[in-house]
Amino acid sequence: MPSNRPSGFSLIELVVTLAVLATLVALALPSFQETLRRNRVATATNELLASLALARTEALKGLGPAGLCASIDGATCATSTDWAAGWLVWREQRSADGIERSVVRYIQARGKVAVTGPQGGIEFTTQGRSRDGATQIGLAPDDVAAPARCVVVGATGQARAKQEACA
Repeated sequence: MPSNRPSGFSLIELVVTLAVLATLVALALPSFQETLRRNRVATATNELLASLALARTEALKGLGPAGLCASIDGATCATSTDWAAGWLVWREQRSADGIERSVVRYIQARGKVAVTGPQGGIEFTTQGRSRDGATQIGLAPDDVAAPARCVVVGATGQARAKQEACA
């Protein structure tokens, strides 16, 4: 026996469903933004650790010192402690004309992450040691104070990341 009732949703059912969905989205959005902040900082930290490993490897090849420094244009080192614009890995090559620095890799900033490092950069000797001793580079989201990370380069040249702000 066929029914005369229409099938589907009524307007009231649709409005109630949309209200419940909007409430759930409003509750989930702040925690999702926190996840995005953590992932941005983690990505920048991993890129920085990879760049430090590359610079140290270039120095260990024995052709001359290598290092890492803040860079705005990807071709020259900046004299700032603000590494948020990006950084480059360089190595020195000695030739008959003298000593020349060449860019090995340039890492452009991803945005929304504040990166603070040493003003002159970090230089590794041909033995893989840090020329300036222990150095720290701090990373944090640029809109809130936490979650921050600190990359520590020891005097031996080994780099490690801590899930806390630099002291």
